[in-house]
Amino acid sequence: MNSRTNVPVNVLVCVKRVPDVGSEVLLTEDGQSVDARHVGFTTSAHDQAAVELAVQVAAATEGSARVLTVGSPDATEQLRSALGVGCTAATLVEAEPTTLGPADVATEIAAVVREHEAADAAYDVVLLGNDAADSGDYQVPIRLADALGRPVITGMQTVELREAPEGGRVAHCTGAGPLGTETYEVPLPAVISVMEGGVEPRYPTITGRMKAKKVEIETREPAFPAIGSGRVTLTVPQTMSSSSELLGEGPEAAVAVVDLFEKLGVSR
Repeated sequence: MNSRTNVPVNVLVCVKRVPDVGSEVLLTEDGQSVDARHVGFTTSAHDQAAVELAVQVAAATEGSARVLTVGSPDATEQLRSALGVGCTAATLVEAEPTTLGPADVATEIAAVVREHEAADAAYDVVLLGNDAADSGDYQVPIRLADALGRPVITGMQTVELREAPEGGRVAHCTGAGPLGTETYEVPLPAVISVMEGGVEPRYPTITGRMKAKKVEIETREPAFPAIGSGRVTLTVPQTMSSSSELLGEGPEAAVAVVDLFEKLGVSR
């Protein structure tokens, strides 16, 4: 990170508490969410990358990074994890996650941004994971940008603040596109969604965890009634079966290999 201005940049990074599932994903009976009765909770890899970038951007400009989540009181665990790696403040909008849709989450984040801005605590950059690991809605960053009237870039892996030729700062971002690395620049303030792969998230140290426990988390009630997701159901894709056939061993397998190539239409 580098910046040739000395104005601190304040960053808001938004995370979500999601089930820490393994190879097998189970759904609740109503098909509305991942069944988390027998697993722990975490934040997704995208969110962890967003937290790392938030801490880096804030540190490079001597600014601050606040972490926010919209969810149950149990989500304070994920907030304190972010505090343990460098965020300096946290906000919990306390709500029942199953009642929320992406529009609700975006609306609540926007309400926090506006209220903090009115209290002279504006955010130059809002970072979010590209999508939630459990519901995969892919909507919150774009809905949030629309609510705030700010430009948005999605699917980025690195974020660097640079001085704009006309003054002020821009966010210089890169991400993996279908034809290779894509590069964008967007003026601040902006909303940026992050995918994993561009940075290596750090883990809380013992000292970081101790400091995180002492931070008072701002707790808020929802600013608006939830409208829900409108989701019909989640589905788990069927596992693709595979099989293998032993053609032979050593030189004796050569004839079988040639026959297979001919069957597949492979030219000699």
